[in-house]
Amino acid sequence: MATTDDESHLTRGNINLKTLSETFQLPYYELKQVETIFPVKITPYYFSLIREKDDPIYRQVVPDIRELDGQGLFLDPLAEDRDAPVKSIVHRYPDRCLFLISHECAAYCRFCTRKRKVGDPKKIGMHLIEEGLRYIEQHREIHDVILSGGDPLMLRDATLESILRRLRKISHVEILRIGSRVPCFLPQRVTPALCAMFKEYHPVYMNVHFNHPDELTGESERALALLADAGIPLGCQTVLLKGVNDDPFVMRSLMQKLVRARVRPYYIYQADLVVGTEHFRTDVRKGLEIVKAIRGWTSGLAVPHFVIDAPGGGGKIPLIPEYVMRITNNEVVMRNFRGRVYRYRQAVEHSVHSEIESREMDLF
Repeated sequence: MATTDDESHLTRGNINLKTLSETFQLPYYELKQVETIFPVKITPYYFSLIREKDDPIYRQVVPDIRELDGQGLFLDPLAEDRDAPVKSIVHRYPDRCLFLISHECAAYCRFCTRKRKVGDPKKIGMHLIEEGLRYIEQHREIHDVILSGGDPLMLRDATLESILRRLRKISHVEILRIGSRVPCFLPQRVTPALCAMFKEYHPVYMNVHFNHPDELTGESERALALLADAGIPLGCQTVLLKGVNDDPFVMRSLMQKLVRARVRPYYIYQADLVVGTEHFRTDVRKGLEIVKAIRGWTSGLAVPHFVIDAPGGGGKIPLIPEYVMRITNNEVVMRNFRGRVYRYRQAVEHSVHSEIESREMDLF
């Protein structure tokens, strides 16, 4: 099949291991070892954002020998496979499901929670789409479908549209959501033609994935603007990563830049317990510290939920800093973002008769 102008970016080359080895003086044999565990793929665009070895951009995509160390972590920490009635569907929550439609990403995050599948067309692929569509058709409780993978935007426009068209024909499906890191890794893929196609299938929402302020470039902001102008509400899911964004000022800057780009910060995820990713994980208290440093110091629009996607399939559980110090029948004692203490008087239940008596007593 010939490649159209709008889709030419899907076939562009990626940075190879030899280039990584030579650029950063990395042992080639170590890179090859890591590649046997999880594919290595970096777009030239994203590679160009790396300023120096081990910077926040580098750490997210350049393989690290520590990925070979399991550290007692898990291949499927969220127990997605247990909640997969068919291979392309994860149905955990009552009214929504995850629909895996693409095995490929523009680049591969080294902390990927689905590395057991991503990059493998036998485990996620077009041959599994039909059974996923049939499952959604048969389950009328599903109102919300999240398209993921891999990255759905790595499919060609016509292929992606054929899936959206089928889903829109299912009467009980009300909302379509797309999870994508393409606006960050390969923003050139977001074209006017792609956005015009999305407009035909509203309501369509998109959750993008940015982890550091340096990822919000002129190119990525252009892609986000095209999506927003097409009427697609944009949210961002960020992963808390050691050496990338585990700093309150870095995270606040990221959230503020997202809001300026018309992207609502949605989640900050505590890193999942994925095998080979221990070097990315932070103490959970760091996430609480970061949320505390954002809330009150910037717009409420820029404050995401900090969540742990509970190991073993428990779903997303929000964590919040301790603002409530004490609750009694008489009052709530609270601490604000500056650390100052305030008291809020609880409602007192009176009978109508006792209220009248009290008012009469006040007259004398």
